[in-house]
Amino acid sequence: MFPAEFADVSGFPGARMLTRLPSLTGLRFVAALMVFATHVVWYTGFIPGDTGADLRDAFALSGSYGVGFFFILSGFVLAWTARPSDTTPSFWRRRLVKIGPMHWVTFGLAALFVLSTDRPTRTVDWLASLTMQQAWFPDIRTSSAVNGVSWSLACEFFFYLAFPVLFPVVRRLREQWLWPALAAVLALIVGAFLVATYAVSDQPGLIGFGLTGEVSFDQVWFVYFFPPVRALEFVLGMVLARIVAAGRWPRIGLVPAFALAVAGYVLALKLPYLAGTAGVSTVWTAPLIAAAAVADRQQSASVFRRPTMVFLGEISFAFYMVHWILIVTVAEWIGPTRTFSLATGSLLVLALLAAAVASATVLYWCVERPLMRRFGRHRPVAAPPARPAPPVRAEGERVLD
Repeated sequence: MFPAEFADVSGFPGARMLTRLPSLTGLRFVAALMVFATHVVWYTGFIPGDTGADLRDAFALSGSYGVGFFFILSGFVLAWTARPSDTTPSFWRRRLVKIGPMHWVTFGLAALFVLSTDRPTRTVDWLASLTMQQAWFPDIRTSSAVNGVSWSLACEFFFYLAFPVLFPVVRRLREQWLWPALAAVLALIVGAFLVATYAVSDQPGLIGFGLTGEVSFDQVWFVYFFPPVRALEFVLGMVLARIVAAGRWPRIGLVPAFALAVAGYVLALKLPYLAGTAGVSTVWTAPLIAAAAVADRQQSASVFRRPTMVFLGEISFAFYMVHWILIVTVAEWIGPTRTFSLATGSLLVLALLAAAVASATVLYWCVERPLMRRFGRHRPVAAPPARPAPPVRAEGERVLD
């Protein structure tokens, strides 16, 4: 069972008032779309010439930026919606139902692609990917095995296991210590970047995705794949939820916060690769998460709360899990040497996007939604029966025990 601190969410008044944050749901699709953008411009040659090269430069880090957003958002939402009657087994069951079936279905689809192309994959790669442990391996073949995006689930799986331990610590923080705690987490994120830069070997140099050997995969793995390091962003989201719920978040509107997130991405493109690809850059999405939560709490205007955006946000997990499979399958089928005009290439990209949305919708309705309704609901623990009140006796009356 969760510690008593988990059962008492009085420190999260916003969670009592409004557990659903539809703007954050809508923003999930924006983040997933950023991941799609990176993969479609780097894994295909649909957009030709200088335009294609410019797009690869522009979206080189959008995928990692979107993933970092998901990690911060995950910590924020789980802390915001912590329930009084929850238990550790119940929490773990719901989270496994949320990510497990979708992972295993898309793992099967990705396995068909791997087997059809004779892509070299070892037994350890298969097992690590199947069990959502691949991010723990500092080996590029294992960490990106089978479904190339599923490594992030290994991080999320670790976050979920750690949440019942992490949350009571965050819950105990006094309100006046919330901002210092946030600053401490930010310092640890910067510290992880410094460790990767100066304490991890930069050899052999990594080639690909715009890299020309200036960093090693060990360095990239430490700041980008390694679950304990990425958990810092998850904890950042948890502390951020407490700040917002306590009413200590400054008045930053949704539009300025969105502009700040965009500016943070532009800055990431100019930072050293290890800083731009992980937590040091993605922290700029934190104000957007907080502003969206405040907008929902106050029922102020939010384009991300519109029904279409909310629906796209609901299917965003399925979209994230299936889009890479579609992209690499189509790219393999068309072939690496075939070229297209700008207009045709753009239409192909839109067709891939539409196919990914359609596939995600099917997976959401057929896999995620029914299983979450059946097994992913919170089941409150029955309260112990109340002890009977002691009998009331008149003065001088004797009560027999």
